[in-house]
Amino acid sequence: MPRNTMSFSVESGFADDSKFDDDGRVKRTGTLTTASAHIITAVIGSGVLSLAWATAQLGWIAGPVALMAFSIITWFTSILLADCYRSPDPVTGRRNYTYMEVVRTNLGGRKFQLCGLAQYGNLVGITIGYTITTAISMVAIKRSNCFHKNHIRDGCHTSNNFFIILFGFIQIFFSQLQNFHKLWFLSIVAAVMSFGYASIGLALSIVQIAGGAHPKTSLTGVPVGKNLTSMDKMWNTFSALGDIAFAYAFSTVLVEIQDTLKSSPPENKVMKRATFIGISVSTIFYTLCGILGYSAFGNNAPGNLLTGFGFYEPFWLVDMANVFIVVHLVGAYQVFCQPFYGFVESWSKKKWPESTFITKEYLIDVPYCGIFNVNLFRLVWRTLYVIFTTVIAMIFPNFNDVVGLLGAASFWPLTVFFPIEMYIAQTKIPKFSFTWIWMQILSCVCLIISLLAAAGSIHGLIKRLDTLKPFKSES
Repeated sequence: MPRNTMSFSVESGFADDSKFDDDGRVKRTGTLTTASAHIITAVIGSGVLSLAWATAQLGWIAGPVALMAFSIITWFTSILLADCYRSPDPVTGRRNYTYMEVVRTNLGGRKFQLCGLAQYGNLVGITIGYTITTAISMVAIKRSNCFHKNHIRDGCHTSNNFFIILFGFIQIFFSQLQNFHKLWFLSIVAAVMSFGYASIGLALSIVQIAGGAHPKTSLTGVPVGKNLTSMDKMWNTFSALGDIAFAYAFSTVLVEIQDTLKSSPPENKVMKRATFIGISVSTIFYTLCGILGYSAFGNNAPGNLLTGFGFYEPFWLVDMANVFIVVHLVGAYQVFCQPFYGFVESWSKKKWPESTFITKEYLIDVPYCGIFNVNLFRLVWRTLYVIFTTVIAMIFPNFNDVVGLLGAASFWPLTVFFPIEMYIAQTKIPKFSFTWIWMQILSCVCLIISLLAAAGSIHGLIKRLDTLKPFKSES
């Protein structure tokens, strides 16, 4: 039902005011706990276990500094974004339901179009990357059991295709959940899973160190030598920055998460606390995984401690960690899909408001589960989207390089540029004032870092094109 119609009904007494928010929508029930869980789910992906490799490329000085710098920058810009959810006043103003609505309200015009291109392109890339990553973790379980049974370190290779398709079937089911309000339980479970596998990775690194492993490490990372040219060192350094930038590029879903919160206390205050909790917890795990993983494996740190088989035993613990990764990414896939789903469905309803295929909701009573809303357009469109990401994941088994490029390219506009520009516009910060100048300097520095990271990802993608084998992904 359109916003104006619903609001009129509430104001006229045709509905119970206590069941609706100030915008006429059903009262939101999100809390600090659910918002924090959503954020942790969005931030901590399986990429946390690749940070040992990133630290190895950067070294003991630049590695931890980069992790902390990205964390602080992301937290700062997320705080700015929280104040832009309502406009023009951050507490009593009109709600903006999506990231793009915030951009349109505060900046409008061409910047709004560029935001849409960056945001939704990034979200599609992430979901394809998660499909591949989940399949690799599923295969890793099978491989670790093979290693344990046959006592070998090579071989036991398995096609990823079956597991990519299996993940697709799972997502078709979960994709029918309407929005973030229906995802709170999935995000909490996924957040617990992220703690689980990150903790296992940390514990195994500590055991490796305690066992007397003394791998070579360096203040500047993997040294240039016989197996690494100075050019390769440079590209690897840029790629490492891209990995870290992508790990923190989750701003695209922050507004949608904030839109789930109860209106009292004010959403921006709760969201700032949730952001601090989410990013703090994530940064602790990121830093520990990076530092301890580098300490355990040194310059030979694998791309992923659990799927790259930096560890082989105890095999059951490695299996458990990979199960945690799979469960987590099932939830994370949906967290990143929801804004894109919402955009397409909202646009379709405005374009064809008279179409019952698009607008009509059917109530279905599912035994022991309650009543679910089913919409035919939502059923068909979301299913087709999941099929699309599944097929692309099978065609381009090295799509992670493309996702790295999308992450590097989107970090600056979505995490830094737009939040800063929107905050400046909403609070009317004078041009060339001290605050305006240092915010612009921060934005320019992040732009340069994103461009370098994108260059590293492009270089890695070009190197892998020669070995591309569609539908023949194998781990």
